[in-house]
Amino acid sequence: MLGGMQKHHKDALQRLRVTLLHDMIIEELVEHLVSSGILTPIMHSTIMAHRSEYKQNVTLLTQLPKRGPRAFSEFCNALHATGQRHLAEQLEEEAQQQQMESVTPEVHERSFPLPVQESTPSRPRRQFCREYNEESIDDGDGPGTVQLCSVDFYLSHHQQAYKMHSCPRGRALIISNVAFETQDLDHRYGGEVDVASLEKLFSSLGFQVEVRRNLNAQNMMSQLGAFSALPAHSALDSCVVAVLSHGLDGAVYGTDGKLVQLQDVFTAMDNAHCPQLQNKPKMFFIQACRGEEADRGVDQRDGREQSASPGCEQSDAGREDIKVRLPTQSDMICAYACLKGTVSLRNTKRGSWFVQDLVSVFSQYSKNTHVADMLVKVNALIKEREGHAPGTEFHRCKEMSEYCSTLCRDLYLFPGIGPPK
Repeated sequence: MLGGMQKHHKDALQRLRVTLLHDMIIEELVEHLVSSGILTPIMHSTIMAHRSEYKQNVTLLTQLPKRGPRAFSEFCNALHATGQRHLAEQLEEEAQQQQMESVTPEVHERSFPLPVQESTPSRPRRQFCREYNEESIDDGDGPGTVQLCSVDFYLSHHQQAYKMHSCPRGRALIISNVAFETQDLDHRYGGEVDVASLEKLFSSLGFQVEVRRNLNAQNMMSQLGAFSALPAHSALDSCVVAVLSHGLDGAVYGTDGKLVQLQDVFTAMDNAHCPQLQNKPKMFFIQACRGEEADRGVDQRDGREQSASPGCEQSDAGREDIKVRLPTQSDMICAYACLKGTVSLRNTKRGSWFVQDLVSVFSQYSKNTHVADMLVKVNALIKEREGHAPGTEFHRCKEMSEYCSTLCRDLYLFPGIGPPK
């Protein structure tokens, strides 16, 4: 049920896996799945790179449950379209049977209120999500006031940092999808809290904030394109893009259930597509699942932590006295709510774990800590969180945030510091 595909659909694929592996004719089938957006061209190439049809089938059936809530129905449609109706009918019948078996008194007795994932929860549990109040971690006091940077700190740190004193600091775009057109993607209760918290945070840090709510995939990309093209970026020092939605590895959902690839989000703001922000820091925050697995955590072993930092050799490219060129993507930092392959968790009253801790850390530490170090602090807080849902598979579940960076200098936000007079 995690990561998009509903549990009875996964169970049907598992039950009929042997039959599908031996009987499925794949070549035309994968073309339909690429056309419908379930598979990417890279996935198509990976599948067809195997020499035997059996191994091709294995690869497809391994990928399919991870490809979102539409994957099962589109797979069945592709089977019908490619003359494999008997397989499609077996799958549809098995899925219906699995769904009927799952709706039993025993299952409902186990349906305690759960922390919500940023992927597709099972339909019967939706009613409980509204009332769930996570008790195990935070006190729900909400975001604090951003503490201001001192002039002394600015003067002693600004030379090794990105320039950050324009007013406003930059433009911030928040895209939040809460209500979805397809029944396969549940309403993201608590998502509204995240938007309000981030809007307040970015405004307090000096950014001019735009919020776009409930966009389909095409409109998400249209808004990103318009944001990238803003002439105002030329006079400003940075920008922020925050995307909050259901998601899976490498992509987030529009309200129409179609996927927007995160690489396309980054591309819209890169040095080629947004030259007004060349050599300026660009911050991305992604609150969405990146897979289907709940992190069950492990027991900590006694003893000191081991770490190693092996050195690496540096190889400088030849330098010529020609016009300076930039990498296509540089000066970016992106924070993700969770690791690849895992779900992120959201409290339906106080918002997502990630946004709660992000707002708390940035409010307290922006005055004297650069962004990368603040994201390490966010990681530390997320690491300590633990799901509280006794009697369910989500009790004591964990989450781990992460970030990646192509920043080339320290990125201080210097809240309260204005342009020199």
